[in-house]
Amino acid sequence: MIGAPETHSLLLAIVMICVVSSVIWLCMATVARIAPQASYCVAAANLAQAASIALLSLSGRAPDAWTQWPSDMLGVASFVLLHHGVQRMTRGPASWPLTLGSLLIVGLALAWLPGVAQTALALLASAGFALAAAASLRSRPLIRNDAERYAFVLWAPLLLTGLLLALRGLELGFFPGTLAAVRGLQLLDDSFLWIAIVVVLLQNTSLAFLVLLRLVLRIQQLHESDVLTGALNRRAFEAALVRAHHDARRNEPYALVMLDMDHFKRLNDNLGHAAGDAALRLMVQAVSPCLREVDRLGRLGGEEFAVLLPRTSLAGAALVADRMRTLLAERAFAWKGQAWPLSASFGIAEVEPGDANAEAVLARADAGLYLAKSQGRNIVQSV
Repeated sequence: MIGAPETHSLLLAIVMICVVSSVIWLCMATVARIAPQASYCVAAANLAQAASIALLSLSGRAPDAWTQWPSDMLGVASFVLLHHGVQRMTRGPASWPLTLGSLLIVGLALAWLPGVAQTALALLASAGFALAAAASLRSRPLIRNDAERYAFVLWAPLLLTGLLLALRGLELGFFPGTLAAVRGLQLLDDSFLWIAIVVVLLQNTSLAFLVLLRLVLRIQQLHESDVLTGALNRRAFEAALVRAHHDARRNEPYALVMLDMDHFKRLNDNLGHAAGDAALRLMVQAVSPCLREVDRLGRLGGEEFAVLLPRTSLAGAALVADRMRTLLAERAFAWKGQAWPLSASFGIAEVEPGDANAEAVLARADAGLYLAKSQGRNIVQSV
């Protein structure tokens, strides 16, 4: 055990870390405009945690009514806000009514329960929200390709926080006699407080790393995307195709779909290039619901696009292509009041054992596309 002066010094250190972290997150939200909604939530979470610990340090020197419930409530609120911030960062399902409703329910329960049960519930509720935040980071990747290696770094601090809070809550639940020690800051030995300091630092660092990773991925996405349609540009698509062909050597087949908008030159000549651009964007929107998360749609040039379908056979590619063809033909397109029917022709191919490189598969899909064009357009063909 440590004496009160040392305990209060460590508590002050945690408060200062939370306050400084809050200022940094506020600067990220207001000055840098980096994930502002998420950054505001994490800033508020740090401030709530700092206020909770500050009230805890007044235990024994101020009435419990001024310290116990407000401290517990602020502690829970900090992890509710943290969970909401993580949801915003990962673009998960985040709802303020649900967030505030959860906090209200916990607050009413804390006000109704006696001291021992109140503190135990506050710790367990905080643990639940911390673990939920860790689960959000674990299950919702932002994390793809090379970024996947960083997944553990992102969610491990929140998992550790949740486990520590749960253990302390269970300790109070099974040994209620320790409550007075907690309120008197006697149970907070140096090892626990040092762990808390490290956890708070890791927690904020991992979330800052998450925001940085989001920025890097966004820049990478902009670098790889076609400006007009949002599909992959030719270089990025060809890189994905080369990786897929390499994986095919490990018995992971893939298929390709080539698509080309029918009578695109006529559309440009009659309605103008701005109408042509709008038609290309509409085509990408129309076919996108047919794609899985692992599929890749790329623009090879002009009105010609290609779709990479990992772990898909030629028959599967035919089904996907025909669904795309149908969806596009059903979409109404008009420019300045003039309607124009949209359709596309499709060529499909799958990787074969004798294919030395991805270009061979692409050439067969392109030949299928040429065949579809020569047979009347708005059909799917393979060679």
